[in-house]
Parts: sequence; structure tokens; C-alpha cells
Amino acid sequence: MDQPKLERLLRLMKLLTANTTYTVDQLAERLAMSRRTVYRYIDTFREAGFLIKKTGDCIRLDKASPHFRDISQLVHFTEEEAVILKSAIENIDDTNLLKQNLKKKLYAVYDNKSLADTVVRGRNAPNIRRLVEAIESGRQVVLHAYRSAHGSAVRDRRVEPFSFTTNYVQVWCYDPEDGCCKLFKTARIGSVEPLDAPWEHAAEHREGFIDAFRLHGERRIRVRLELGLLACNLLCEEYPLAERDLHPLTGDRWLLDTEVADMAGVGRFVIGLLDDIRIVDTPELTDYLRRYIATNLEER
Repeated sequence: MDQPKLERLLRLMKLLTANTTYTVDQLAERLAMSRRTVYRYIDTFREAGFLIKKTGDCIRLDKASPHFRDISQLVHFTEEEAVILKSAIENIDDTNLLKQNLKKKLYAVYDNKSLADTVVRGRNAPNIRRLVEAIESGRQVVLHAYRSAHGSAVRDRRVEPFSFTTNYVQVWCYDPEDGCCKLFKTARIGSVEPLDAPWEHAAEHREGFIDAFRLHGERRIRVRLELGLLACNLLCEEYPLAERDLHPLTGDRWLLDTEVADMAGVGRFVIGLLDDIRIVDTPELTDYLRRYIATNLEER
């Protein structure tokens, strides 16, 4: 098989396994190919043992297909893995012909929206499958025995799921009870019960902001930190997405100028590196750290 055809097949596989579903016409338009070619490639997948699933006019590859898990490990990255891989490729000398080939092949197959599509294994798999099906069909679900991160509350939540974060770690849902969109960690769900009731608030389904420290919320709070070499290296290792907001200063110093949804994530990072980090024009973070330190001293 020639390389252009292989790339088109991989791009089609990406779209057929994405969280968003597509019709044949939409696939043809996105891939700049004819409907006939799309159908021919889908037949190729079918002949190779993949299960083809149709929901109305939309079509996709069933992730229960034989060998799908093995293949998925080769053709899917998390967003942070992709950032690290991209950084490694960019560090190759520009005169190296392999650099351009690697970039061309990587970016022809992946984009940020598809990087979250990985196959879930283990006890969460049945819950994820039910959530995927509910999203595809536009149905409500009940998250039974959901364990809240705030306190020890365990209760059922009736929600409208509509999107996942990287690796299906969390699911975006509209919560009619609170009248807003929220993230629910899939590992905290006891079981998922699909309902016959369709979405009632589709117009309000919106993915919220997730910061580089992996926290989400409605707010966007600007944070500016001056980092030493140790803090900068640890930041890039632990939170690769923060690297895009780093700017070099004089000497071995860097400025992190980013937005966060909550002070807890960046606060936990700063608290362990106070000798190597200077807070710049961010009074909210200074106040948070003062309260955090005072509370912990009182508990001791």
C-alpha cells in the first residue's frame, strides 16, 4: 500500500473513532475525497475484521472490534504525550531530513481534538462504553454511587454527558440539578444507567476551561511566576502543557505567565518550591498560600 493511501486510512480511522460522530458526507468533506472512496476504505476496515457501527446517518468503528486495542496503542497519544513528542521532534537539527518527515507523518494523522481518544481498559470500560453510547444518541444517564471529591458524599447524579477529557479520565456533563456543565471523574462512578430520556439542555453543553495544572472551572485567573532552573525543570516534567506559557528571562530564570481555573493546582506546585519561585503580581495566589500555610500550621 502506498504511503498517501495509508495516511488517508489512518486519518479516516481517527475520525471514525473520535468522540464526535460524522456522516459519510462529512467524512468525505473533511478528508477531501469522494463518498465512493470513503465507502471503499470503510469496506477495507470491515474486511480487516473491524466492526462498523451506524447510528442514524453517522458511522464509526466499534472499539470492541478485534485487535482494536492493540492498534489503538500505536496510533493514539494523550495530549501531554503529544506535547513531549512534539518538543523532542522540534529539538532535532533543522538540517536533518528525518525531522521534516516525522513532523509530516505525525501531524497528518493527529490533531489535538483526537488525542484524547484512547481505549479504556479495566473495570471502567463498561461505564465508558455506556457514556459513549449516551453521547452518540443524545441521551441522559444516571451516574450511580458517584463519589464526590468534596466531602464523602456518595449519591446518584442524573446528567447529560456530552464530551470526554484526555484518556476518558473525566466526562463533561450538563447537571440539570445545578443548572451548569461539570466534569465528573469516571473512576468515581459506581455504574452508569442509560435512560430513554433525550437531552433537554443541548444548547447549554459547553466544555469548560482546564488549566495546565489539570484543574477546571468557570474562572480564568492570571498567574505570573518567576522560576529558577529547578522549578522550571520540574514544571515541564510534571505539567508539560505549562511549557507553552514559559518565557525566558535573564540568566537561569523563566517567567510562567498563564491562566488557572483554581489556585489549588498551582498552589500545590509552588508550596514545595518556595525557595526557587517568586510570585509576580498575583495577589490571589499569595493570599491562597498564606491561608494554606496558616491552616496546616494550626492542624499541627
